Amino acid sequence: MMALSFGFGQSEAGSGSVAWNSGLQFKSEDGAEKVKLGGRIMNDWAWLDGDDDVEAALGVLEDGTEFRRVRMFLSGQIYSNVLFKAQLDFAGGSASFKDVYLGLKGVPGLGTLKVGQQHEPFGLEELTSSNHSMFMERPLLNDAFAPSRHTGISASNTAQEDRMTWAAGVFRNTGSTGMGTGDGEYNVTARVTGLPVYSEKGKSLVHVGVAASHSAPSGDEVKFRARPESHLAPRFADTGDIASNAVNLLGFEGAVVQGPISVQGEFVNAQVNQLGGEDLAFNGFYVEASFFVTGEHRAYKKSSGKFGRVKPEENFSSDGGSGALELAARFSSLDLDDNNIEGGILDSISGGVNWYLNPNTRVMLNYVMAEVEDGGTAHIGQTRFQVDF
Repeated sequence: MMALSFGFGQSEAGSGSVAWNSGLQFKSEDGAEKVKLGGRIMNDWAWLDGDDDVEAALGVLEDGTEFRRVRMFLSGQIYSNVLFKAQLDFAGGSASFKDVYLGLKGVPGLGTLKVGQQHEPFGLEELTSSNHSMFMERPLLNDAFAPSRHTGISASNTAQEDRMTWAAGVFRNTGSTGMGTGDGEYNVTARVTGLPVYSEKGKSLVHVGVAASHSAPSGDEVKFRARPESHLAPRFADTGDIASNAVNLLGFEGAVVQGPISVQGEFVNAQVNQLGGEDLAFNGFYVEASFFVTGEHRAYKKSSGKFGRVKPEENFSSDGGSGALELAARFSSLDLDDNNIEGGILDSISGGVNWYLNPNTRVMLNYVMAEVEDGGTAHIGQTRFQVDF
């Protein structure tokens, strides 16, 4: 750490500090003001092979590479209680918002208020940063159902000595720059989590949670679709546009960490009010597990009920440090068939190896076998080179 002199707000310039805390952080002497600069780069490569049935339906599957995420952000705190964050993603060649909000901490009875583009509070895997996910891509149900980011206002807090969290908000369906218009098209989403078991600073824990969301689709149309857990693959399941004025999501989540072993799973049910037809029900679930060969454990954030950054026992170095090695497996299932809608039933089995060179750098290797019911099988090998700070 090195010290420097700078001023914040109306206070006189004084001694502050700049330090590396998994990102470049500036902090005033009293800690009331903080500014952090960070970002992430994820370069993916994928090799895809589909059988005759898959290629008859979707065409020849092509290998490829992409920059999955290229993000920069500035976040901070002013006068101890005012929060802000502005994060842009440049993947694909144009800028899009990926969290742009203002916040206020310590609001009596409400905790932290946020206004702006942010994640709707739904689902453990969705809220855990892609920097810290077990696999390169989130499970099928996230691709199909997760509300993701929209512009709105939310409140969140902890209870029972941080053994419980809750969050709730009202949001508008908005585009990639946080803009959206419409008459009465709002989403209401809430999540509650608990830690019935928590010891050894998170080395041993049991996490449970439930979330619900009610949304009014833009233009009275909604669709659910999913790729086979590879962003460079086409969508294997797709309902197409469904005329609907209301969608209700209900999700259940759970996770167990016992030292280097962790298990996590979720189930989501989507109830769709179909205009001009019978109501629809779709669902998905996954179970995933990992084991740290080198003895580390998945880090958990009690303040927000999600997983965080893995810190190797020793960083990879020319002096003999090996970094951390994680082995992972997952089964994922998605059912988008109901009544007159045949979006497909898709299952996937995945295996992964994650090498954490240090807390901010990792290499991921994934294998995915995806099977569409009555629609064929595909095999996917993919790798990611990642740095985040």
